Amino acid sequence: MNISGLAAYCLTQPGAREDYPFGPEPLVMKVGPKMFALLSVGESGQPSISLKCDPELAYLLRQQYAAVKPGYHLNKQHWNTVVIDGTVPDEELRGMIDDSYALVARSLTKADKEKLGLIR
Repeated sequence: MNISGLAAYCLTQPGAREDYPFGPEPLVMKVGPKMFALLSVGESGQPSISLKCDPELAYLLRQQYAAVKPGYHLNKQHWNTVVIDGTVPDEELRGMIDDSYALVARSLTKADKEKLGLIR
């Protein structure tokens, strides 16, 4: 999977949208006013995605995959940065995106959830 494929998958989440609050990089995916994914290409040309994660799962994923690191410039307990080098299966990446989105969407206010159609 590449950056454009990851971005496209992020946008399949209900109410997800692109934003560039920090300039041209990183591409930030938000649900409501909150970030759930940050996509960028590092100085080395290596693409990565940062995702919110349950702290215990974040630790386990870091142990399982060398490409999963503590969140770059983010709360390292709650965010992982995944280097997109082909060592993390696409299905696992999609699952990480789904989990990140769910964690963030759950934390939205009731009003934000209603605006996005996440509750009725």
